[in-house]
Amino acid sequence: MHLAVIVNFILHADTYLRQVIQAYGALSYGFIFLVVFAETGFVVTPFLPGDSILFVIGALSATGGFNIFLAYAVLLVAAIGGDSLNYYLGHKLGRKAFQSKYVPFINQDHLDKTEKFYEKQGGRAIIIARFIPIIRTFAPFVAGIGKMEYKEFFTYNVVGGFAWVTLFTFAGYFFGNIPAVGKNFTYVIIGIIILSLVPPVYEYIITRKEAKKNA
Repeated sequence: MHLAVIVNFILHADTYLRQVIQAYGALSYGFIFLVVFAETGFVVTPFLPGDSILFVIGALSATGGFNIFLAYAVLLVAAIGGDSLNYYLGHKLGRKAFQSKYVPFINQDHLDKTEKFYEKQGGRAIIIARFIPIIRTFAPFVAGIGKMEYKEFFTYNVVGGFAWVTLFTFAGYFFGNIPAVGKNFTYVIIGIIILSLVPPVYEYIITRKEAKKNA
């Protein structure tokens, strides 16, 4: 998928989702399920929108585009089911997936960064990772590669999925239709993306400082 197309979809997700609703009606729930499920479930699709798409879905629900309760249920199932699939793929495929030159969008650097994050945070990394782009997609895969039992993983998965979907979907539902927000939706999405990048940037700065101290 071309980068410009991805960026355009992310920045104008509200426009695209309105078009999907108008064209497909109730089938739109299947579309939002697939987007969130793929973003969390397939290690090759970390580029798909996460936080911003939840916010947009919540905002559109406030104007009747989606039924908020049905959309919320669909998103919860997609988020939890996606992470579960990703864990299974990590458990079955392991590092071999990163050794294939035919698999796009994933690389050893993403794996290494996620593993370091996972080692530092332990099991709660599955919850925290929900709010960090890229790592959100790789964390369950890394958990599958590692020694975490699925029962333990599933608990973190449910807690993290519930927190992530609830926060962003209902933030969109309650704040997305404020006139100032509605008129500047693209800027709001950019703001969400910037805020979501704060944790990994902070983690990078801390890691660099620690590396210099140990050098």
